[in-house]
This record gives sequence, C-alpha cells and structure tokens, in this order.
Amino acid sequence: MKLIVQIPCLNEEKTLPYTIRDIPKKIDGIDEIEVLVVDDGSKDRTSEVAKECGANHVIRIINTVGLARAFATGVDECLKRGADIIVNTDGDNQYSGSDIPKLIKPIFKDEADVVIGVRDIDAVTHFSFIKKRLQKLGSWVVRKASGTNISDVTSGFRAFNREAALKINVISDFSYTLESLIQAGNRKIALKHVPIGINAQLRPPRLFRNTLHYLRLSIPTIIRIYTMYQPLKVFTFVGVVTFISGLSISVRFLYYFFQGSGGKVQSLILAAILIIMGFQFLMIGLLSDLIAGNRKLLEDALYRVKKLSIANRDEKSVHESDFQ
Repeated sequence: MKLIVQIPCLNEEKTLPYTIRDIPKKIDGIDEIEVLVVDDGSKDRTSEVAKECGANHVIRIINTVGLARAFATGVDECLKRGADIIVNTDGDNQYSGSDIPKLIKPIFKDEADVVIGVRDIDAVTHFSFIKKRLQKLGSWVVRKASGTNISDVTSGFRAFNREAALKINVISDFSYTLESLIQAGNRKIALKHVPIGINAQLRPPRLFRNTLHYLRLSIPTIIRIYTMYQPLKVFTFVGVVTFISGLSISVRFLYYFFQGSGGKVQSLILAAILIIMGFQFLMIGLLSDLIAGNRKLLEDALYRVKKLSIANRDEKSVHESDFQ
C-alpha cells in the first residue's frame, strides 16, 4: 500500500520545512510514504527547499496556474507514481501531519473513498467572527448543493483512495475544495469526515484578499458546478419563477382591464416577456440536462482511460521487476 502526500505550494519556502517535517515516516498498514510538492510558479526557493527537506518528488509549474490546477496536477502525478492513497495538505503548515493516520483510517476500513479533515471553526483563533459565520453559512450551502454532511467544506486536508482520485475532475481555476465536494456528492462518491486539529498560524491567508473577494470567487464556483450536475433543477426553478411572475402580472392587467381602467399596457408587455422567458428557461433546462448526460458519459470514458493507463503502467513495472 503506497501513500503519497501532495503539497500544492506558492512561495512557501519559510513554512514548507515545517509541513514536510510533520509528515509521519511510518504508518501501520502503509508500505511506502512519499511526499510530492507541486510548486505553482513560486518566485522564491520553494522547489529547492522541498528537495532539501527530503521531498521525494517536486513538480515545478513555470507560470502560476492557481490552487485548483496545482491540486489537479498533483493528483495526476500521484496516480502516475502508483499511489493507492493520496493525502492533500497545505504548504503553510496549517494542518497537523500527525492527523494523517486518522485521516486515512476510514479508507483502510473501506468506509469511504474520500475523507475530509474538518476543523472546529469556532476554536480557530485567527478567524474573525464574520469569517466564522460565513464559513458556516458557506458549508451549509455546499452541503445542500452536494447532498453531503461535511461541516468544513473549505478544508484542504483530504484523503482520496485511487478510485476517487480517478473520478475527480477539477475545472475551476480558483479552489478545488468546493468543486470537488459538490462533484463527489453528485457522483455518489462515498464521503466521510474526521475531526482534526490545526497548528498555529505562520502566515496570513493568501488565496483571497478579503472576505468579499472570497465570496465573489466562491459563489459563482458553487453555482457553476451545481448547475453542471443539476441543470434541469436549476433552470426549471428559474423558469417556473419567471413564468409565474409573468402570469401574476398578467392577472393584474386583467383585473384593471375588467375594472374599466385604461392603460396598463406596460404590464401586459412585461407579462408577455416574462412568460416567454420562463418557457425559454424550461427549454434551456431540457437541453442542459441532455448535455449533462453527455458529460457523465465523457467522465466515465475519462475514468476508464485513466484506469487503463495506470493498469498498463503497473503491469509494465511488474514485468520490468521480473526481468531484473
């Protein structure tokens, strides 16, 4: 059983040594533990420091592509290197490496495909009151969108078995945390969460400038990913609301018309526009649902291609080993 701990990094030369040092060297049931660092175009010595600290693999991306793409690059590389379990952690040493055995335990016991390490948000001292409330509200929204029960959806401390890693496809450029959860929930990937501790803050967050910036980036991501997997629900809801609004305005026009009141032609025009738009949204929903069905077929095909590629690579390694 091979475990690879991947660490997406951007300018983490000061905090990365603490993160790597905290990763356990031995875990019961694990034959190999490797560390893979994904350097997302850092301007400092992140790659050199990773090698100096004993990282087994360092992937350097020349231009910064964002956390989500760096995460996806790391997952693909871990699969190529034969990982049975992939643990993702942050390079700022926020998460405690000693919790890795606890994180991967449900995967060992075949209780989950993906395990999320959840923090006690109320106990995080460097989170402001507003941020704590928004974290809880955002987690509630994502739980509804994904059909899961994860209480800390922004946690980057996660474990994936090989099957789940093959099925997760990240398309966002901002963050993988929300997207992968909604995707996993809608694809019926088995999810579980375990409580974790966090280390003292070594640097302020850099993924977003402030709370408003985070909301501006995360809300469209949630809507986009949920719509990709549940387009009929989204467009039916919008269409029905628009259609009913148009009907309500038309009733108002008819009321005044039969009362003998003149004018109100603007209401009739607005009602007609809304009714037509409502019907169009319903049609868009049907078309989007067909496209979503095609997307599922493409995802299944991509999963099979990835799995076949890994199987061929494993078979080749076995033959080379026998030859030697």
